Amino acid sequence: MNADPPLPPPGALAGVRVLDLSRVLAGPWCTQTLADLGAEVVKVERPPGPDHPGGDDTRAWGPPFLKDRAGQDTAEAAYFLGTNRNKRSVTIDMARPEGQDLIRRMAVQADVLVENFKVGDMARHGLDAASLLALNPRLVYCSITGFGQTGPYRERAGYDYAIQGLGGLMSVTGERDDLPGGGPQKVGVAVADLFTGLYATVAILAALRHRDATGQGQAIDMALLDTQVAMLANLGANYLATGQAPRRAGNAHQNIVPYQVFEVADGHLILAVGNDGQFQRFCGVAGCPELAADPRFARNAGRVRQRALLVPLLAERLRQRTRADWLAALEAAKVPCGPINDLHEVFADPQVCSRGMQATVAHPHVDALALVASPIKMSLTPPQLLRAPPLLGQHTDEVLAELGLTEEQRLRLHAAGVTGAGGVQADVKI
Repeated sequence: MNADPPLPPPGALAGVRVLDLSRVLAGPWCTQTLADLGAEVVKVERPPGPDHPGGDDTRAWGPPFLKDRAGQDTAEAAYFLGTNRNKRSVTIDMARPEGQDLIRRMAVQADVLVENFKVGDMARHGLDAASLLALNPRLVYCSITGFGQTGPYRERAGYDYAIQGLGGLMSVTGERDDLPGGGPQKVGVAVADLFTGLYATVAILAALRHRDATGQGQAIDMALLDTQVAMLANLGANYLATGQAPRRAGNAHQNIVPYQVFEVADGHLILAVGNDGQFQRFCGVAGCPELAADPRFARNAGRVRQRALLVPLLAERLRQRTRADWLAALEAAKVPCGPINDLHEVFADPQVCSRGMQATVAHPHVDALALVASPIKMSLTPPQLLRAPPLLGQHTDEVLAELGLTEEQRLRLHAAGVTGAGGVQADVKI
């Protein structure tokens, strides 16, 4: 007889129970990271109704949608699949008193609760931090909103795109106004949401450490705008040091030269010279050692001040050779550089493949669902992909049974629409 395969080691957060009341991106990105690290995450979603399909909004944010074994579109949007792996889904109508009671019962058993409703919504349901911490003083309650729980904008809805503009990121992203294509640009992915999700993860882990040491849970107030301001990083520091607002610089760096995209004979490449030694080596490869010896350019501060003079000289040199030629020569000289890949090239890149950044998992609709993997690498408790992103309400009956509800009670809640019609039959095991 063949021995059963060994069980995977428990994750670093094994035993941590997370009640996920969040939707779209910032909150789900946080809880997905916790789930990857071994936490048990139960995602609470709205049941289907007569005028809406139910569930996280991103379930409908397609195309593209996952295609089933027959090649037909399913109801599973790729957006949702990318942010909800390793979770279980239950459908509960939190607008109903019976649904609110279920959430309270789940919160009593949880270590962490994550929500991203508008300020005041959870209090109207009796599910705010103060109410639930009174029931479970060890709970870590994380609220994620556009503008936070305080301040004059606290009741506004917050969306990543608007936050990128309000928080200054679009003022420094995009080509210069005086060049073709100039003007403000958003970043290609929702970075304010993603960074807020990661900062929320850090805050939750810190709060859990404090809880384990003292027995006290606490409320965490995360705001997209706060995160956006914080992630301005060196540009925010530049402004505070000088009082001068930095402007868009296209693909150039505000504080380092040459550190930008250059045109080459057959396309483009990135040259990322980070120090004076690298600049000397670059000039050697480019056949212009006199530029590295020129006192105007020998130090980075001089290169930044003389950017308008130096960059055209370098651009002329770089246009004379192909991308492959430059990349080979610069990498041999240990000068940081790189191609500009599309996503087909990214997922075919040997380094990306070697690092395991694509993973597969069984799904009710397909034998092997391809997903982007967690980037976290740990020697003893690495992230694991154990569950596919759940179908809507897939685990409702299972989770309610774990709460202690009898089959009769569960059926009654399903029939009343508190947990969504079809909650029982939607429970597909994978």
